[in-house]
Amino acid sequence: MMVTGGCYCGEIRFEVTGPKEAAFQCHCRECQYITGGNANIVVVFAETDFRYTKGMATTFARSDLETPVTRHFCSSCGTAIGSRSPSRPNSMIVKVGTLDYPEDYQAKAAIFTCDKQLYHHIPSDIPAFDKRPPKK
Repeated sequence: MMVTGGCYCGEIRFEVTGPKEAAFQCHCRECQYITGGNANIVVVFAETDFRYTKGMATTFARSDLETPVTRHFCSSCGTAIGSRSPSRPNSMIVKVGTLDYPEDYQAKAAIFTCDKQLYHHIPSDIPAFDKRPPKK
């Protein structure tokens, strides 16, 4: 399976050569900052299956947090590509909007709905969790 994507201006391109690990909506307050107010719609892949094929993302991690998320973005156009999170080690969390075919991915759950805003939409056919779902 090959998945490709990139940023708005085309300076960054990436590919993924493995299966998805998860696909979800995150409604946490941090994601709302990153998206400009909406839920973050993402698909998760193994870090070893993800690679940049053109350009390199700039990264940012908050220095005031003990275990911050590292955000990847294009320094030219500002497109947020995805992130690496201590909560999902060895994974790359990719924003669905950066994929060449975003319609191929649908969220399978909504998380951190405790921070959900009234204008956020959660499809009725996916489970919703106040925080993270219980570990299996």
